[in-house]
Amino acid sequence: MNFNKGLVIVLSGFSGAGKGTIMKHLLDKHKDAYHLSISATTRDKRTGEKEGRDYFFKTKEQFECLIEDGEFLEYANFNGNYYGTPKSYVDSLVEEGKDVILEIEINGALQVKKIYPDALLLFVTPPDAKQLKERLVGRGTETKEVIEQRLDLAYQQSFLMDQYDYLVVNDDLDECVERVHETIQNEKFRIHRNLNNIEIMKKELEVFSKGDN
Repeated sequence: MNFNKGLVIVLSGFSGAGKGTIMKHLLDKHKDAYHLSISATTRDKRTGEKEGRDYFFKTKEQFECLIEDGEFLEYANFNGNYYGTPKSYVDSLVEEGKDVILEIEINGALQVKKIYPDALLLFVTPPDAKQLKERLVGRGTETKEVIEQRLDLAYQQSFLMDQYDYLVVNDDLDECVERVHETIQNEKFRIHRNLNNIEIMKKELEVFSKGDN
């Protein structure tokens, strides 16, 4: 079978669910299988960061021009800085047959789905709400008030979970990473993604149906 185009894969979920850790381990274990989408941002470049590797760094004016031209799959403003996923960058990788992973927030993921109806959306969650709270508390980096805000946001986000294609339950990390990998690879064999391969098979079999060798 010939898979001409790559998949657009979106990984998102609750804060504290471990999506960033899953992403890191997935790319480490299957580095030749996936490409991480690079975002554009208007924030200042930090020490050690490189253009085109960590981010595409833009001025506010450049970013807003790109917004007007419809050049982003999704974008948002955090703490006065823009962050967004350049559509042309993702398009080029997909056309090369590369599977591209976007680790983005839920609203951004649903924006991507509108542009790429064929995108594969994966929602990361811990086994239950109690563990989500324990993970947020266990990070030890946020105040009680911030944790409560994140849990309230998670409740609101839970009403969007059914708009995703697959639920990723992050219980055992290694097993979870492999489930994500297997889910993505199996998705490539869905019938609606292989209509061209089916037509090729039909034409090849036509020779035998006519009694030719």
